[in-house]
Amino acid sequence: MNKIIIGITILLINGLLLAGCGSESSENGRDFSQMRGGGGSATSVEAVPVQSSTISDQIRSFGTIRAQDVVNITPQVSNRVTEIYADLGDSVSQGDLLAKIYDVPFRDAFEQAQAQFEQSRIAFERDSAQFARQKQLFDSGAISSLEFDEAKATYNTSLSQLESSRAAISNSREDLENTEIRSPVNGVILSRSIAEGDVATTGTTAFEIANLVGYETRLFLTMDDWNAVTLGLPVELQMSNSRQRIARGTISRISPQLDPETGLGEVVVSLVDVTPRVRQGVLAESRITLETRENTIVIPRTAMMENVETYIEPETNTVELRRNYSVFVAQGDSLAIRKQLTLGLEQGERVEVLSGLNEGEKLIVTGQSGLRDSSKVRVAGQEQPLPDRGGDIDVMQQAGDEQSSAQSGTSESNSN
Repeated sequence: MNKIIIGITILLINGLLLAGCGSESSENGRDFSQMRGGGGSATSVEAVPVQSSTISDQIRSFGTIRAQDVVNITPQVSNRVTEIYADLGDSVSQGDLLAKIYDVPFRDAFEQAQAQFEQSRIAFERDSAQFARQKQLFDSGAISSLEFDEAKATYNTSLSQLESSRAAISNSREDLENTEIRSPVNGVILSRSIAEGDVATTGTTAFEIANLVGYETRLFLTMDDWNAVTLGLPVELQMSNSRQRIARGTISRISPQLDPETGLGEVVVSLVDVTPRVRQGVLAESRITLETRENTIVIPRTAMMENVETYIEPETNTVELRRNYSVFVAQGDSLAIRKQLTLGLEQGERVEVLSGLNEGEKLIVTGQSGLRDSSKVRVAGQEQPLPDRGGDIDVMQQAGDEQSSAQSGTSESNSN
């Protein structure tokens, strides 16, 4: 019976000693989880100096480059195509022969019109001389007014036939000339829709030629962007599949209304500085510069941390999402300090910082996602001093000695 009581007493004494040790170690800041600095090793990060740069507020949109003027050439007469003299991609000058249409029927019509005109001319000269004589006789009273009127009617008929035959010869000459399809402008052939042996028909496009007076691209912007642009704003163009600039331009025309179906506004950009890579039909990304700021702090978007808070407006009982942004900067290559930012312009992956950062601070750009304010960090590329663990070892040794003493006292009680 005595042995059982002694055993219970020993357990109670050990429990009290352990509780006392735990309480004392907690009061003296000897929690082992805190002895290694923030509950873990330093996080490896990368940092870059904060620098000033230039940033622009831009609108990005895609459009197809095209010639400012595209001429559709359609045959003016219909017949079989006998020759093709120009093809897709050829450069042509004004008046160059592009194709030939079978011209025999039109040549015959022209020659017939010439013969008819010659007959009408001879008849008109005869009737004109006759009318002049009849007029003299009428003035002298040698003939009646009826005879004079008949001579005048004959003269007028001959004059009408002469004018008609002159128009016929003009039309037939034009038809004959139109059997040769020629370029009306200096340009490049974009398409050819006829071939030898085809029947050229009026109203059907045979060639499409880009008039080489310049290039343009047409953009379709949302209402906010459409309202923001003005005539003369600078535009840079680059290939849709690369970052290489291929042209510069300016906004030359803005549609006064939005498309009722799409809700987009059309904007025309005239290219003023082009490279050899500019071609008709190339899809290009256009960047319209609205505003440019120089000597301002600019950081990469990937370095920022976004925090979204839900705010309920008490008066209207509406829910509003409020976003705030922060970054971490390395302090002394060992601590990460959180800084709240006020943002300005945004350009792609670059963001302007209006307040919250100073030039020269070390901005943490990788490894920041798991950090908290005042977290320990190890900046890549920086020599890190070895941690001073002596104090921790002394504390741990002292705690071990106290625990050994407690166990020794318990043993003495048991022996008694």
